[in-house]
Amino acid sequence: MRPRAGDVLLVIDVQNDFCPGGALAVPQGDAVVPVVNRLARHFPDVVMTQDWHPAGHLSFASAHPGRQPFETVELAYGAQTLWPDHCVQGGDGAAFHPGLRLPQAELILRKGFRREIDSYSAFYENDRRTPTGLAGYLRERGFRRVFLVGLATDFCVHYSAVDARREGFAAVLVEDGCRAIDLAGSLAAAMRAMAAAGVERIAGDALAG
Repeated sequence: MRPRAGDVLLVIDVQNDFCPGGALAVPQGDAVVPVVNRLARHFPDVVMTQDWHPAGHLSFASAHPGRQPFETVELAYGAQTLWPDHCVQGGDGAAFHPGLRLPQAELILRKGFRREIDSYSAFYENDRRTPTGLAGYLRERGFRRVFLVGLATDFCVHYSAVDARREGFAAVLVEDGCRAIDLAGSLAAAMRAMAAAGVERIAGDALAG
């Protein structure tokens, strides 16, 4: 499988706070960096997402007195996992991993910037109704197939892949270009959801050669 006209590489949240030493580190999260850099050489078109939370975001456990990270609460839009403070706007943790080499990236889409609502997906906020505008951008650019890499497989990558299908795009998960949190079986559940949505799964070697 080779990238062709109409394909785009979508790089999800490869940021310092999701890598070792970060506030919400994904195990081996930095291992995706060389994979993403290698794959990106085969894509003329690259889009990146960036978690971008204001201080006091409602997804932070610190915004809920008496609550701890990884507990679940009910917010106006439904169940929300509470996280450690992470990817705070303008902070070092919100910056992209310094090892990324993506000079051809054409769009950086920031998400999670509304204090009252989290945003896992690159396409929709967690109310599942509020769009980020990415689908319209991709359509206007003529993209039809999205290859996904980044962090974390079972949260932001998973929701982005499923929503890409929801919006009518073909979606391909590059498995070795992602790493998971795997919170209480979340990875297995994410894989089932992506399969049900018609997301294809490949290894990076099958793409880059």
